[in-house]
Amino acid sequence: MAFDEFCQGISWCGPYWDHILGYWKASQERPDRILFLKYEDMKRDTTSNVKRLAEFIGHPFSIEEEQAGVIQNIIKLCSFENLSNLEVNKSGKHRPETRTPAENRIYFRKAKDGDWKNYFTDEMIEKIDKLIDEKLSGTGLDLK
Repeated sequence: MAFDEFCQGISWCGPYWDHILGYWKASQERPDRILFLKYEDMKRDTTSNVKRLAEFIGHPFSIEEEQAGVIQNIIKLCSFENLSNLEVNKSGKHRPETRTPAENRIYFRKAKDGDWKNYFTDEMIEKIDKLIDEKLSGTGLDLK
């Protein structure tokens, strides 16, 4: 089952927790080179995080750009509603050259925090919560 393989660190992109922790630690050691953003934080304070991203890549917004609504336009262009309705994300495929390409539409569900719990049994939720505590305890990275 895919859930069990994920918990064991088996996935097509490698062990998830090692991947997350590697980038988290690197972002703490080299904040000038690696920016670690969490989805929930982006949703909670989108404007500040878009400004933070622009500063990180060396292109901060000018006062004129902010007043002209450039940040809000970027947020609108990058919104779940806009991206999920692009034709490429409705009918395109990720890695079409492989034997098992994934349809792009699977990457867009509801954009709701915590919606994953609607797809898990109580046993799965308990297992993933325990795994998160085990893997992230003491790291300073709080995914909740």
